[in-house]
Formats: sequence, C-alpha cells, structure tokens
Amino acid sequence: MSNTFVRILVSVLTIPLILAVCFWGKLLFLGFTLVIGMVAYYEFISFAKQKVASGSLVIGLPAVLLIILNAYFNFTDFSLLAFGIVFLSLLHELFRNEKSAIINLGITFLGIFYIGLFLSSFISVREYFGDYQRGAFVIISMLATIWICDSAAYFFGLSFGKHRLFLRVSPKKSWEGAIAGFIFSIITMLAAKLLVVDFLSWQNVIVIGIILGTVGQVGDLIESLLKRDAGVKDSSNLIPGHGGIFDRFDSLIFSAPIVFLYIKYFISQ
Repeated sequence: MSNTFVRILVSVLTIPLILAVCFWGKLLFLGFTLVIGMVAYYEFISFAKQKVASGSLVIGLPAVLLIILNAYFNFTDFSLLAFGIVFLSLLHELFRNEKSAIINLGITFLGIFYIGLFLSSFISVREYFGDYQRGAFVIISMLATIWICDSAAYFFGLSFGKHRLFLRVSPKKSWEGAIAGFIFSIITMLAAKLLVVDFLSWQNVIVIGIILGTVGQVGDLIESLLKRDAGVKDSSNLIPGHGGIFDRFDSLIFSAPIVFLYIKYFISQ
C-alpha cells in the first residue's frame, strides 16, 4: 500500500472517534488532551537525544500532566505551578549524571512549556464557552480546519508546488501548498459558521480561520525545524502513514493559545 493510501485510511478510521471524544467532552476530552500532551512530550525528548541531549521524563511528564489538569480543574495559580516545575527541574538535574546540564534543562523546559502549556489552551478554549455544545463545536471546527488545511497544503503542494516555502526547514513544502492551506482554512471556518458555530460572528470565524491557516502552518514548520536539527523524519512511528502524535498535532499545539487569546479578549460569551 502507498503511504498516501495508508494516510487516508488511518484518517478515515480515527477522525470520527476523535470528533466523538471532543463532542462528549469533560473527562473524556481531558484524557484525550493528556494523551496528546504526554506522548508528544515523550516523542520530543526521545528524538532530542539525537543531539546528545537528555531531557527529563521524570520531571517533564508529570509537569505536562499537571499543567493540562490545571487548565481543567484550576486547582492552583499557574505561576505557583511554574515555580514548582522550574525548582524541581533544577534540583533533579543537580543529581543527574547526564553530560550538559544546560542542554538537558533547555530541552526539558522547552518540552514542558511548548507542549504542555500551549496544549493546555486547547482545554481552555472548550471550557471558556461554558455551554456544553458551544465549546465542543468550536473545538471540532478548529480540528476540522487544521486537518483540511494540512490536506489542502499537502495535495496542492504535491500537484502544483514549484516555489519552496522554507527550504532550510522543510524542502518539500511550497508556497502554493501553504496558500491553498490558508484559503481552505478560512473556507472551512466559514462552513463551520453555517453548520455548527452560528453563535460566532462572521468576523470571528474569519479571524480564527486566518489564525489556524497561518499560525498552524508555522507550528508545523517549527516542529519540522526541531526534527531536522535532530536528523529525524518523524517524531515517532506510532501512527501508520502519519508519523507520531507530535507530528499530527503540531499545528494545534502552536495555534491553540493564539485562538484562546483571541476568544478570551475579543469574543463575549
């Protein structure tokens, strides 16, 4: 089977399940987000070892867990949680015997706050609306937009791509694909307005589409930058045809906090 066929097959089988989890929400959605965060952190720490860097799983995995849980339960002030994470990370590194402490701590902190903190915004977006269905439909619209953007960029880039987007980071990505992804992101959010998020204004769905179509693609480039520096193609081989969890949710991880900030400051409940 070709990689494209496997990619499509896995998507067809998993997307309905993911959308159902996002719709039912609550602890099921929290668990889904925790799995993404912790597996993505593990993948990041694993491929970072190619740079002779030893990030901490002992501190990092519980830290990602607590940051995402705190976004849902709000059991403590984030500044206190961040203080505890930094303090324990430094203390833990003091007693490790793993070459460069500076590199190790840098990898650990980057993974915790890039993946854990950014992804916690995914929880915050859903919880912000309060209403059970509204939050679910916004999340589903975001995921659909990211997936369609990714597919449009991939297939249009494959068919029409001639001008390289960011050769140093990702030689196969093209401006043609990126523009197609951007356009389809806005179209998808406009369709979502008609179908499930009619409580958002036309301006709001367009802005969210722009955020997902730009910041989301930048997130994909940033993960590509990290993998390229480590000399790996995929974050892992966990998902046939798609690579790892970090590969599949890199756009969401990077764009979720920007969407949340826009919703929090520009959209009234």
